[in-house]
Amino acid sequence: MGVQLNPKPIASYLTVAVVLVMFACSANHSSSPDTNVSNTKEGISFENSKVDQIQTAPHNLFSLADLVENVQRSVVSISVDIVSRGRFFNFTDEGSGTGIIFSNDGYIVTNYHVVQNASDIEVSLTDGTSYSAEIVGLDVLTDLAVIRIKADNLSSIKFGESEGLRPGDWVFTIGNALNLRGGPSVTFGIVSGVGRTVQTESGDLYDMIQTDAAINQGNSGGPLINDKGEVIGINTAVYSGAQGIGFSVSSSVALPVINSLIKDGKVTRPLIGLRGINATTTISNRYDLGVSEGVFITHISPNGPADDGNLMVGDVITAINGIATPTMSEFLPLLWSYDVGDNVMVTYVSDKSPLVTEITLNQRP
Repeated sequence: MGVQLNPKPIASYLTVAVVLVMFACSANHSSSPDTNVSNTKEGISFENSKVDQIQTAPHNLFSLADLVENVQRSVVSISVDIVSRGRFFNFTDEGSGTGIIFSNDGYIVTNYHVVQNASDIEVSLTDGTSYSAEIVGLDVLTDLAVIRIKADNLSSIKFGESEGLRPGDWVFTIGNALNLRGGPSVTFGIVSGVGRTVQTESGDLYDMIQTDAAINQGNSGGPLINDKGEVIGINTAVYSGAQGIGFSVSSSVALPVINSLIKDGKVTRPLIGLRGINATTTISNRYDLGVSEGVFITHISPNGPADDGNLMVGDVITAINGIATPTMSEFLPLLWSYDVGDNVMVTYVSDKSPLVTEITLNQRP
């Protein structure tokens, strides 16, 4: 069903390729005054060269096969039956997705939309064994779900940190793409962007990783992996009709949600009682806001915390407890870091005037 690094090894490979071309050309042309190239027993050496830091690359530098082999034992295929009720008959539709073994005692992470409304969930491991799974917890706001199979001594995968990701970092994915026979599919690419906001039918997803590694139907719930074999994202969405544009929930967002689902079966979040979008220069100019960064409030829930705090549609929230919130991707994780019942000081701009209000957070239904 469908709606995750280090550039040095690759850079070294490409650089060595350039060097080999330079060496081939030196057979017919003398070396430049500041570069002496010689063919030694150990390989190509450089003396007094501007490229004297280049090292010869091993012959298998570009292969990810060993890393993929280690990781794919922790990636599972998920098949679901979804019952649709008609006037006279009930119809069962089959869907597929991917999951990640989170712990060796059977907890598996996937997407909410993969198992949503499923009447039966079957998990297939790479060794061919299959298990029925039960839902542990669901979180629609991050499109994440935890399911569990009755199995022990499974091969789990480590989750890495996504905060330091940069556009251009290398990543690859493993997943049940198009439900193809013969095992999971592997795709390779780079991080194309970070901190993306993606609009879906179920709501906006924040702090998403954009990648050009191919994500197809059936990849949902599978891992986006760095060059250490760590999960730094969970593949979630693709834009219909677009090429090379896929999105993954970052591990920094996913881990607290996963742990909460395993512990409590749900995620308890504070409610502030508003909806908003990123305040941009265009929006600021259009509405004469006087500020071009922050959360532009588009809706206030009547009698909610924001309403009680005198916030209004058109105001721009710029900070919570003195911590800047220039975008929704930074506002929401900060908001969710507080507990239900906490009092927070919200800094905002209204009619170009900076103001502060105290808001008591409620529990999100």
